[in-house]
Amino acid sequence: MRFAENLRELRRERNLSQEGVAELLGVSRQAVSKWEQGEGYPEVEKLLVLARELGISLDNLMGMEVTGKSAGEMRSILINSPYENVMVSCCKVSSSRKMMGGKDSPAYFLFGVSSGMSSFWGEPTTFLGWYRDQDSITKEVEEIRRAILRGEPSYTLQYSVKTQRRWGRIKIVEE
Repeated sequence: MRFAENLRELRRERNLSQEGVAELLGVSRQAVSKWEQGEGYPEVEKLLVLARELGISLDNLMGMEVTGKSAGEMRSILINSPYENVMVSCCKVSSSRKMMGGKDSPAYFLFGVSSGMSSFWGEPTTFLGWYRDQDSITKEVEEIRRAILRGEPSYTLQYSVKTQRRWGRIKIVEE
């Protein structure tokens, strides 16, 4: 899910009107409507307030993180990453921001968090795979979200790409 869909869904789940969100953020109802239609984003300060007021992480609000939390419990899913030869039980996944690189380099990566517990060193994460473009990683994250919501025990990555590391560069390998 992307920001527009998340905002609309979260607002409705919490029985908030567009006017209510607008008043909370000090913007017009039309601005909230445009955000929900995917025609822009609020300023960063407003995003932070919105995430806090909706009780959700900024990553989740922006559609960059998927968690297995439901009704206060943590659900896990076994994720198989065929190109990275990794199989790990995850309670959530997060994607990177767009990375700089050449046209034959991956633009995004995905990693999984293996438990909901955080320590001094942060949450335990595992690298899962590389992605050619935003569309591919968005589809993957959405498929994982659906699998978690359906209670599926496992999921195999479908949109990741095979890569080759050479001279410090990562290049997509066409199959």
